[in-house]
Amino acid sequence: MIARRSLLLTALLAAPAAWAKLPATLDIRASERRRLLPQSAALLAAAPRTIATIPALRSPAGPQDYYSEGDYWWPDPANPGGPYVRRDGRSNPDKFDGHRDALIAFGRTVPALAALWDLTGEARFADAAMRHLGAWFVDPKTRMNPNLNHAQAIIGVNSGRAIGVIDTLQIVEVARAAALFARKDAPGYAAIRAGVESWFAEYLAWLTTSPFGATERQEQNNHGTCWLLQAASFAALLGRADILDDASRRLQTVIVPTQIEPDGRQPLELARTKPYAYSLFNLDVLAASAWLLGGSELIGWKTPDGRSIGGAIAWMAPFIADKTKWPLPPDIEYWDGFPVRQPSLLFGSLAQKRSDWLNLWERLDPDPVISEVVRNFPVRQPVLWL
Repeated sequence: MIARRSLLLTALLAAPAAWAKLPATLDIRASERRRLLPQSAALLAAAPRTIATIPALRSPAGPQDYYSEGDYWWPDPANPGGPYVRRDGRSNPDKFDGHRDALIAFGRTVPALAALWDLTGEARFADAAMRHLGAWFVDPKTRMNPNLNHAQAIIGVNSGRAIGVIDTLQIVEVARAAALFARKDAPGYAAIRAGVESWFAEYLAWLTTSPFGATERQEQNNHGTCWLLQAASFAALLGRADILDDASRRLQTVIVPTQIEPDGRQPLELARTKPYAYSLFNLDVLAASAWLLGGSELIGWKTPDGRSIGGAIAWMAPFIADKTKWPLPPDIEYWDGFPVRQPSLLFGSLAQKRSDWLNLWERLDPDPVISEVVRNFPVRQPVLWL
């Protein structure tokens, strides 16, 4: 029922009147304009660079097929040259990251350009975004093939895994940018719209019907949540109410009941070797999914025994405000890189009318530079969500 209202709610939230409901202490559009304008020269100068230009020597596929390698897999000291072995939480710096880094750059550049165009009305930002969208999704020589058959491969074990589907979380905001361009008739978008939406339609079909996509959908931890946000974001762009309805039901009947405790803890993320960062990451994806699918209503929705995304934000917020109070051992990597401007605080503050969460969100770093932190911070442009 919530999902059937989601498209209307999203449209209402996109209207300028929605900004009037924000606390008077913060004008997000004004603050985002101040944040993004100093970045505009670099964003405008960035040339499109797709995976077709980045050789992946260990990939079994072609130059336009995405390829990445698992983060936590290392050569086996007991069997040099044999299959890699897992060291959970320890990222191998020698893994192939070229395609993923390019996808992340794309996922940062286009949404920022879209936000700048929306904030300023200057066609140069839309024009730049169209060049990137055309290169990644439309140009037959440079586009990425719409599948992740070879993501998160393990050397000596396989040439791709279902959990590699998480890599395209980086283009959730690209879909939000495309939706903005379509809704507001951005300069140049009409010429490439069919190609962009055709790419997302093909990828959404792969995401929802391929063996890897079907497997990832069933994952119980952050991987299942990330599948959900991708499916919802791409379906919203394409007007696929059937997939939005399914995503809303799954969030309420599977994701929240199995991932969040009544007191707000996320036990599957707390069990990891980086429990702080994983809890932040999954909470951001949960909150973004709920906001997209049902806005304030779905963030505040509770199971009969009291499990809710709002409750998970409430559990985590004190440790975002003061990390020294974190009750578990520190993460084994990148402990000092978090928190950043976690979007769960923004969505939660609007849903729960919590000015303290909004003020905390405003104080945090919106533009981290550590690559691992950036990778785990995929919802970066609030203008595309509000």
